[in-house]
Amino acid sequence: MMSKTIRIGTRDSELALWQAHTVQKKLNDLGYKTEITAVKSQGDIILDKPLYELGITGIFTKTLDIAMLNGQVDIAVHSMKDVPTALPIGIVQAAVLERANTLDILVHKGNLDFLNSNGTIATGSLRRQAQWLNKYPNHNVVDLRGNVNTRMQKLQDSDWSGAVFAAAGLERINLKPENYINLDWMVPAPAQGAMVVVAMENDNFCREALAKLNHSETEICTHIEREFLKTLEGGCTAPIGALATFTLDKIDFEGVLFSLDGKEKHTIKKSCTFDSYKNFGKNCAEEILNNGGKALMESIRRDLKK
Repeated sequence: MMSKTIRIGTRDSELALWQAHTVQKKLNDLGYKTEITAVKSQGDIILDKPLYELGITGIFTKTLDIAMLNGQVDIAVHSMKDVPTALPIGIVQAAVLERANTLDILVHKGNLDFLNSNGTIATGSLRRQAQWLNKYPNHNVVDLRGNVNTRMQKLQDSDWSGAVFAAAGLERINLKPENYINLDWMVPAPAQGAMVVVAMENDNFCREALAKLNHSETEICTHIEREFLKTLEGGCTAPIGALATFTLDKIDFEGVLFSLDGKEKHTIKKSCTFDSYKNFGKNCAEEILNNGGKALMESIRRDLKK
């Protein structure tokens, strides 16, 4: 049965192809035959609108979902933070790979004086924007779209002070410059730094193959973070950050919800045991919703509709 060739679907950006080739090599090492099919996603094509205007949920994954449902590809590889918390009917999470760096970084132009005065920072993420404005309320934040190569070029061509990137993406394709600082105070996006592979629910061959690539520690941490996100009803539209980490005998969690301007902040820090993680993210989110988060989420939705 190893004779079946697994067709791996991916976006055609350099980072997405790197991720697909990484999964391909792991499957090949296990003796599976594979081939890669690259497609363009709406999120890559429409670069003149902020993400939240594109009805964001699944903007980077929809094209591959359709290719899977149409039988053009068997599996798809994604940056897990781009994947909606509810997968399309018939598609399931088949493997979460071991997580890379979870940090956000600021790429700058060699001069950090602006941190103590006025600066302009670029990011397409409401989460990064809100956390930046929370820390630097007199700064200006501008929208930045495109794949990492495009965004890096736009930064070089601009008069901005800097731009915020996920460290993992730049590290994977050796694009991390010398001029950067770690933003260890910024809570990352749920599942940042993790890659997920999805398959068709009824495709036992691919699901069994991918199960061998699954990293259970990363799967558990990203489950908590994405459950927190799903319960807050973030999709990709609200400034929500979440990070779960394994320690010796427990899982530590930090979750945040900000207003769009960064002025209002709800945060939770809690731990759970390894055998009680299933509803832990949901419970943490409900605690935030009950302590003012519900009203904030409603005002964020109103603001984004304007």
